[in-house]
Amino acid sequence: MLRKIVFSVNDARVIFTGNPLTRLIDVLRDELKLTGVKEGCGEGECGACSILKDGKLVTSCILPVGACEGSHIYTIEGIRDTDKGRCIVEAFRDGGAVQCGFCIPGMVMAAYALLSSNPDPDEDAIRRAISGNICRCTGYDLIVDSIRLAAQRGGDLWQ
Repeated sequence: MLRKIVFSVNDARVIFTGNPLTRLIDVLRDELKLTGVKEGCGEGECGACSILKDGKLVTSCILPVGACEGSHIYTIEGIRDTDKGRCIVEAFRDGGAVQCGFCIPGMVMAAYALLSSNPDPDEDAIRRAISGNICRCTGYDLIVDSIRLAAQRGGDLWQ
């Protein structure tokens, strides 16, 4: 069952013709070559494949592309060069939150979603926001500190 699905990814119009049950991560990585989206668990539990769908943080490994009709999708490639994205990426770098880098795109996406809705989060809010993301190398304290740093540096950027 093939279907035409139209949506946007990083502000570019995408027309996907195929099985609507195809996972969005496969379309992003294989069709669109957006490899910043990582596949970790394939079950929506680790957060490595996190993207923004209509402003909401979701895992693309369990999201069928058919559910994206008319949606606006943003990946790490779409936000990393924005002022907000750059602020987070630089805070992660300066805060020592990057080690192997596998989880970092998902963590940055979670931080972006959090700071866009809560520009001055406390530690508990930050930990809740990244709770769907697994980091095996750096540890969460440096990531939490880096998100707090991005919030401080960003100031009016997050308003």
